[in-house]
Amino acid sequence: MPLNSSAFHDLVDEVQQRIEDILDDSDLDVDIENSGGILTLVFDNGSQIILSRQEAMQQIWVAARSGGFHFDYAADSNRWRCSSDQRSLGQWLDALCQEQGAGAADFSAL
Repeated sequence: MPLNSSAFHDLVDEVQQRIEDILDDSDLDVDIENSGGILTLVFDNGSQIILSRQEAMQQIWVAARSGGFHFDYAADSNRWRCSSDQRSLGQWLDALCQEQGAGAADFSAL
């Protein structure tokens, strides 16, 4: 069932805030920029992970060194799931942060 616009934005805002909180509590050296609904994670080595909301598709899009990924909200599990492999946003962020040389953070709650 599609989300209404307000619910979609609330869910994206919530997950972006959770990501910021996780990174703030971690030992990773990452700059966090949140502007216009786009969350950008900038690592020491200059690489970035960009999370943007796509309202028309009701998805979160993630751009990283290894490619782009689209996430749909799964209400049954209260998680954002990758449209191609159903891994959670948290699982992907764990892998992407390590892949980009930032180290590990615990995104398992996502």
